[in-house]
Amino acid sequence: MAWLYLKVLLVGVSFLGCLYPLVDFCFSGETRGQKPNFVIILADDMGWGDLGANWAETKDTANLDKMAAEGMRFVDFHAAASTCSPSRASLLTGRLGLRNGVTHNFAVTSVGGLPLNETTLAEVLQEAGYVTGMIGKWHLGHHSSYHPNFRGFDYYFGIPYSHDMGCMDTPGYNHPPCPACPWTARASRSPERDCYTDVALPLYENLNIVEQPVNLSSLAQKYTEKATQFIQHASTSRRPFLLYVGLAHMHVPLTRTQLSAGPQHRTPYASNLREMDSLVGQIKDKVDRVAKENTFLWFTGDNGPWAQKCELAGSVGPFTGLWQAQQGGSPAKQTTWEGGHRVPAVAYWPGTVPSNVTSTALLSVLDIFPTVVALAGASLPPGRHFDGLDASEVLFGGSQTGHRVLFHPNSGAAGEYGALQTVRLEHYKAFYVTGGAKACDGSTGPEQYHEPPLIFNLEDVAEAVPLEPGSAEYRSVLPKVREALADVLQNIAHDNISRADYTRDPSVTPCCNPHQIACRCQTASQTDISTSRNIGK
Repeated sequence: MAWLYLKVLLVGVSFLGCLYPLVDFCFSGETRGQKPNFVIILADDMGWGDLGANWAETKDTANLDKMAAEGMRFVDFHAAASTCSPSRASLLTGRLGLRNGVTHNFAVTSVGGLPLNETTLAEVLQEAGYVTGMIGKWHLGHHSSYHPNFRGFDYYFGIPYSHDMGCMDTPGYNHPPCPACPWTARASRSPERDCYTDVALPLYENLNIVEQPVNLSSLAQKYTEKATQFIQHASTSRRPFLLYVGLAHMHVPLTRTQLSAGPQHRTPYASNLREMDSLVGQIKDKVDRVAKENTFLWFTGDNGPWAQKCELAGSVGPFTGLWQAQQGGSPAKQTTWEGGHRVPAVAYWPGTVPSNVTSTALLSVLDIFPTVVALAGASLPPGRHFDGLDASEVLFGGSQTGHRVLFHPNSGAAGEYGALQTVRLEHYKAFYVTGGAKACDGSTGPEQYHEPPLIFNLEDVAEAVPLEPGSAEYRSVLPKVREALADVLQNIAHDNISRADYTRDPSVTPCCNPHQIACRCQTASQTDISTSRNIGK
């Protein structure tokens, strides 16, 4: 672990102003050639219907709609899981949770994270000569070597997990404020209370906590500033770059944005959607100004909306999961219904990705890893299998063919974490388990196991009526579903798989001042990325 000690030491020195922020933008003398840059933006809890280009009822995504008109919009694009940590782990590894070990969310006190023997997209691109940055929510482990700076990212600015996992002075909607409750108080996360038992939410720059609690009202602006600075300095350096932006939007708590001062009837959700859209627009504008012809921008979401948050949750569009809704409970986030898995997705690369194209190819967040690796001219990590595919031909307009089969893992609603009990096969979908997620009305659908499975023809977009088990259509599809599921499980059984450490220890809780209730500390100065001594050389 000598290398880890050395890197921690160097980053520690950087906080004293000597090497800060440890991003080597220095041009080494080798020409970059035509290696493309990559900007991956991942929204949080955004519904398929929250994108205006997808759903005419949405009027709050002008920048994203413009990007869709200038690029390619995917209407059958899926999260790799329907909750935070597993979806993000799959994005960065191209592998399902049963392979990469991340099957459910990490906690504030989690000792582990994305297993260290898993190779991230950032690590692959670092080896290929890229400078790498991550802005925003990480949620793949914050303790020790699980931190983003040790997982391939040269630069990190953001929060270590979801922003409802700690108190804030500017808590927004659906969240209580700091200070935390006195130590003698009983634990409570009730929004009716005027205090909170968890520590304050930290904001990191590299390994340093620069703000605790986070000022939620200015977080989007800070993310925008850091992202655009990174793009500017990476472009100036002539090094290819990867920037991964994990947005706080549209996860609760929602901020009380300045945009709320608009039309009288604009909801908090609509105001936050506009703020998110503005953030994405500013990042795109920066790309257009400094690296337009050689930068691939990919926008998508980690999972569908959190239905139990009612008016603070997004739109699933037509994917209402009526069969489940009639049973009670939610068919959105944490479930494998279309509302939980089908997410907005837009690709933008002028001159390379054709403009104003709508793709019906069946694609997934899993495909980001192999596609970016291929476009970068790098190689996939050896000795393991991947669940994603290289979608380059689809992106370049030469194909509408994506996956024949996708597997949707259980993500906290029903069934064992990570188990593959929902199978998408062409335009059919088979459920071996349903229920378990809470709806806005407080109901939780009963956990039901189905053998033989429920099978829907997704021409029924609302997933309202399953096929009759005795029908010829059902009898034709069922053997194919069983064969596909058996094949992937056998493949996983013979793969090089990882297991995440989900043990908890309160001592690993991020805290800049343990002597203060809620770990409150003075805001540290945040440094412009351009202060790196390597920039401009």
